Amino acid sequence: MNSALIFIFLAVALALFLGIRARRGKDMSLEQWAVGGRGFGAAIVFLLMAGEIYTTFVFLGGSGYAYGHGAGAYYLLGYGSLPFILSYFLLPPIWRYAKEHGLISQPDFFASKFNSRWLGVLVAVVGFAALVPYLVLQLKGLGIIVSVSSYSAISSNQGVLIGAIVVAVYVALSGVHGSAWTSVVKDALVMFVAVFLGLYLPYHYYGGVGDMFAAIEKAKPGFLALRDVGESPVWMVSTVILSTLGFYMWPHMFMATYTAKREEVLRRNAFVLPIYQLMLLFILFVGFSAVLAVPGLTGGDIDLALFKVSLKTFDPWFVGVIGAAGILTALVPGSMILMTAATLLANNVYRPLRPHSSDAHVARVAKWLAPAIMALAVLFTLGGGQTIVALLLMAYALVTQLFPVLLASLIGKHLVTRTAAFASIIVGEATVAWVSLTRKSVAALFPFLPDALKDLNVGIVALVFNVVTLVAVTLLTRRTAGAAQLSTDAS
Repeated sequence: MNSALIFIFLAVALALFLGIRARRGKDMSLEQWAVGGRGFGAAIVFLLMAGEIYTTFVFLGGSGYAYGHGAGAYYLLGYGSLPFILSYFLLPPIWRYAKEHGLISQPDFFASKFNSRWLGVLVAVVGFAALVPYLVLQLKGLGIIVSVSSYSAISSNQGVLIGAIVVAVYVALSGVHGSAWTSVVKDALVMFVAVFLGLYLPYHYYGGVGDMFAAIEKAKPGFLALRDVGESPVWMVSTVILSTLGFYMWPHMFMATYTAKREEVLRRNAFVLPIYQLMLLFILFVGFSAVLAVPGLTGGDIDLALFKVSLKTFDPWFVGVIGAAGILTALVPGSMILMTAATLLANNVYRPLRPHSSDAHVARVAKWLAPAIMALAVLFTLGGGQTIVALLLMAYALVTQLFPVLLASLIGKHLVTRTAAFASIIVGEATVAWVSLTRKSVAALFPFLPDALKDLNVGIVALVFNVVTLVAVTLLTRRTAGAAQLSTDAS
């Protein structure tokens, strides 16, 4: 057994131990299982929310995107900070409403605000459709990490299966409590690894961060600047906007809000979290340091940049430490995603179909659904396809379509109609699905647009259609309802 395997097995065993132990002393009702009994303080809520940034997407996808795309990776810095500024204003009213009405999931919020159980079902289906590729992303990253950091002693598929079993077991047993406990270890280890690699590798290979960028610019002129076409400033700004608006539309991030003990916890975290995201810089430095150190990675292999440069640079035991950190970036967010997906199906799809089901029964259904959903994600993962960043951007476009209706519900109780809420979400999601399946760009969809706008993220197009539908259908349905009321009064 090589020394790297020791650290890999320790990480997996520790995650399983902490995840199972977290249920001690808890009755694991649906509220405890899904939102921790609404009793988490600032530190745990911080780790749950901050930890969702540092997934395999950042650990592999962020460094890989810097390696393969250069300046395009800068969008991570905006996307990693702006949502938390938005959270200062957005999350407290969501928390207050959820606490007052005893809500468990994100679809509960929409269903309660618009007094429509079926709107909750629609939001649950949208959330589930976005969470599955996000869970696949974690498993895909996990397989890469285990295989490469173990020097191929464990195959990628074996790594996926081991991780899937571990997460499914402790999610079914402990729910969000398991995620909270393992987040503590994960964030500490990932922070150490990210900062160390981000500082050491540029100095080791180039003599410093500035020298690294100078060497890359000399070898690949223009690589460190945004492109005139493609990944241009317009693309970056629109992608940052889309990601910012969609960040708290992820069902697991939305539900993490419910776990807070007080709304001040959310405001306090809004101050600290943007600073914490500066750690993303070090992840980008790792990717840039690999550009000349391990050239030649293309396609999906760019996601291997961090580990390829690590294998070249460090002894096996330290590669094992890096691998252990990477494994936790998959297991911890993966557990939150899995727990949320199971809650959506049980609480917001199964319960409306069986309206007389008790909370205890729905909780049992959610716990049994967790391994079934994980099995589905494993099948998709082993089927392969798409780089890590591509998977995330597609899922982001799906959840962002919920933002206009959410914002309208917070501004005023009757600002938009229930019919308009249904229609706008359906139009937005249908547009995202069509664009994703046909792989159309804005330039292909609207060739008449000025060149400066042709690089817009296509998710913005779906969002525009969404908002137009929301306004138009609200005006139509409100006018129809008013006419019907006048007719009734006259008779």
